[in-house]
Amino acid sequence: MGAGIAQIAAQAGHPVQLFDLKPGAAATAIAGIRATFAKLAEKGKLSADAAAAAGNRLHAAEAPSALADAALVVEAVVERLDVKRALFAELEGIVRPTCVLASNTSSISITAIAAGLQHPQRLLGMHFFNPAPLMALVEVVSGLATDPALAQAVYELAQLWGKSPVFTRSTPGFIVNRVARPYYAEALRLLGEQAADAATLDAVMREAGGFRMGPFELMDLIGHDVNYAVTRSVFEAYYNDPRFAPSLIQQELVNAGYLGRKTGRGFFSYADGAVRPPPQSEPVAVLANGVTLWPGTAFAQALAIRLQAAQVPCRMHDAAQTDGRALQVGDAAVYLTDGRSATQRASDNGHVATVLVDLALDYAIAPRLAICCADSCPPAAVAAVVAVLQAAGCAVSRLDDVPGMAVMRTVAMLANEAAEAVHQGVCEASAADIAMLKGVNYPRGPLAWADAIGLRHLLTVLDHLAAAYGEDRYRASVLLRRKVAGGRAFHVA
Repeated sequence: MGAGIAQIAAQAGHPVQLFDLKPGAAATAIAGIRATFAKLAEKGKLSADAAAAAGNRLHAAEAPSALADAALVVEAVVERLDVKRALFAELEGIVRPTCVLASNTSSISITAIAAGLQHPQRLLGMHFFNPAPLMALVEVVSGLATDPALAQAVYELAQLWGKSPVFTRSTPGFIVNRVARPYYAEALRLLGEQAADAATLDAVMREAGGFRMGPFELMDLIGHDVNYAVTRSVFEAYYNDPRFAPSLIQQELVNAGYLGRKTGRGFFSYADGAVRPPPQSEPVAVLANGVTLWPGTAFAQALAIRLQAAQVPCRMHDAAQTDGRALQVGDAAVYLTDGRSATQRASDNGHVATVLVDLALDYAIAPRLAICCADSCPPAAVAAVVAVLQAAGCAVSRLDDVPGMAVMRTVAMLANEAAEAVHQGVCEASAADIAMLKGVNYPRGPLAWADAIGLRHLLTVLDHLAAAYGEDRYRASVLLRRKVAGGRAFHVA
């Protein structure tokens, strides 16, 4: 990480000194960065002169005293509060009074790191994401004592470096590591409830939700020891708030040493020759019933276009159905999930052949959709719905009848956590979305996604989840309720 930050600064035109306690480590890092610049020149992404000049701006510092004239010092040492405090205390005795001190910590309180410094106002967080030269996000983190003018200056510096910075207060997890927790937590809970296997849930989140990686393959990549430790850290920092509760499934993986790719086994095997299990897809069904669609949902509108393109006849009603259904095929009524199980919804609406469809990022192009069915739903009715979706070009994954399904439940919780961060003054709504887009490559900012779904529907999903589970985990953000009551969105078009 330190080498990546040095590369960014040198390429932007700044002279950079690298210091490492391990003899020779800084020189080795510089050689690696210069080799990277040379490769960028070979690919035409830098001129040869620019690559050479950037490489010449890098120097190895033999001791911390060599940093005396620095305008900015960024530390990227081990994630231990005592080590960071000691380092910055030493730096205070070396650097000029005007030097800005920045920590690349991903989890430690900036306020705590600055405590005890003679000038705590000049310390802030500058949290880069790995790999730093490629990832656009920088979280500019202010502790209680941080000078706002310095935070603004560092924000502008990050922009000059070609990054997408966001302001955040020093709270557990900052923005990304806090708001991202439900992506893992809901997947682990769905797996624990036997909604589907890990490969199927990953496929649904990728192919319907639009996420670059499914949660299980992503946890395997991160490492379960790291991911579990971050979850526990955030959970404990928020005084065991159930929204951040760790998973026993992941704890068992850590206990077994199944840490993911780096150990050759996690949710999936990474041994030589290992084949990833395929996602579960419903067998091909024959379309034998008339299709009726009702307007009012993005799902119904997109499905109508896809069926017409496939030359499948369908009838579109002029007015929305009073019970909210989007599709009727044979005896089966299909609804967009609203956080209730299909069985509960069938009981509430008196329609035994109730089928629910999960959220998709874009129903017009999604290659896969997830469904779940009421326990009372006849097999023939399920097959009829599967046939319609397959005729529209979708693979269909059937989940067990869990409240909120997979994509909808996850997005609702991501948006809810982002809303809480905004409500608590951790960041602005725009910053929450930028952070998740640029820091972890989400397909859409969670609050922009909430606006697109409709905040009232999102609130209904959360309230139904809370009722189904009886847990505070799914409590809706006060800010979300306020937005719904006031008829306002998070982003003004």
